[in-house]
Amino acid sequence: MRRLLLLRHAKTETDAPSGRDQDRHLDDRGQRDAAQLGDWIAAHPPFPETVLVSHAVRARQTWDIAWEAMKDRVAAPQVEILPELYGADPAQILETIRTATVPADPKQLLLIGHNPGMHEVALMLMGGGDPASAKAIADNLPTAGLAIFDFDVKDWGDVAYRRGKLVQFVSPRLLRLE
Repeated sequence: MRRLLLLRHAKTETDAPSGRDQDRHLDDRGQRDAAQLGDWIAAHPPFPETVLVSHAVRARQTWDIAWEAMKDRVAAPQVEILPELYGADPAQILETIRTATVPADPKQLLLIGHNPGMHEVALMLMGGGDPASAKAIADNLPTAGLAIFDFDVKDWGDVAYRRGKLVQFVSPRLLRLE
């Protein structure tokens, strides 16, 4: 069994001072949301053993803030910053999931990236699971949205479209409604 957590970066400023999209920072709400998601992840084991993060500033900040919220309660994961996650389409994301986990072979993997690729791959991986969660992400994977999938496979190389069971979908908005 393998568990995949797909986290879209948190809310960002509209423009970066540099004018480069990958330099955009989290805004105040994004910082609060990233901390809230980190707290939620730490309270809902199993915790990811490996974290793959886009090199964009907003994705790295999302991880850094989430980690700050959880670090006193969980073991430190292996973290890799991957430029190929920036602007990745579903095929690139799937390939990253299949290959970036070797040789560590974690049982739980967290990937932090961007839409539209993250939303599209979440929809493509879904082969069943929680209907309410599926409905919640049908139209969008919002900023700081977290989709959790289980795959009944022996290793990450066997992860494929329509083979994931959507266990849960969490977002700051849904957490505020609880």
